[in-house]
Amino acid sequence: MPHSFIQQVETHISSERLLAYAMRHGEHIDPKITLARYMLNMALCESLYPALQNCEIALRNAIHHHLTRLMGREDWYEAPSFGLTMWAQDEVRKVKIKIQKMNKPLTAGRVVSELQFGFWTSLFEAHYEQHTPFLPRGIKAVFPHLPKSMHKRKDRKNDLEQVRGLRNRVFHHERIVHWRDLDAQHQLILNVIGWISPELQRVTAAMDRFQSVRAAGLTPFLSREVWEPKTP
Repeated sequence: MPHSFIQQVETHISSERLLAYAMRHGEHIDPKITLARYMLNMALCESLYPALQNCEIALRNAIHHHLTRLMGREDWYEAPSFGLTMWAQDEVRKVKIKIQKMNKPLTAGRVVSELQFGFWTSLFEAHYEQHTPFLPRGIKAVFPHLPKSMHKRKDRKNDLEQVRGLRNRVFHHERIVHWRDLDAQHQLILNVIGWISPELQRVTAAMDRFQSVRAAGLTPFLSREVWEPKTP
């Protein structure tokens, strides 16, 4: 493997970024292993996209549909009796400004689709149990297939925060290859989807390549085809 190959790749990715994937063997760092770990990280992130995307969309739609029925209006986030936190109100305000700048109609559907995942996970904070009609009864409405023994707001909030943390790292191209509990994190995403819709969980599983990518490890990225140019 020519040293110039690694140098060229490093130039375009940056040595600082690749350094996060380096594994020391004494004083020696194998640049080939480093780059392979970087590639594996990208493959793992890619494999998590279907589950993360379906989880986020299903969660926000389940909450939106329930709160629309509960408050009797699609723009439930505007209802004075619902009482969003100041942070959540600000998130809605920023989304509305964004939609207006795009010269699009300011509909409830557009607001809901533009709100970030953090907005939806924040709705499981204690505030919404203490000061709104959403929780705790809303847990059953949002997660109709969740066992009754698991209808605990704080536990489900922790679950959603774990999903959000992984989602943010994946969507911002950060390192996850070193996470020892990545298999459990992946399963948690599938569980959340299943609590909302077993049918969507099956659709997600049909697209899910995480386990195969995880099992293959570095091997596909250390193959001869990656490192040696094809001869004419």
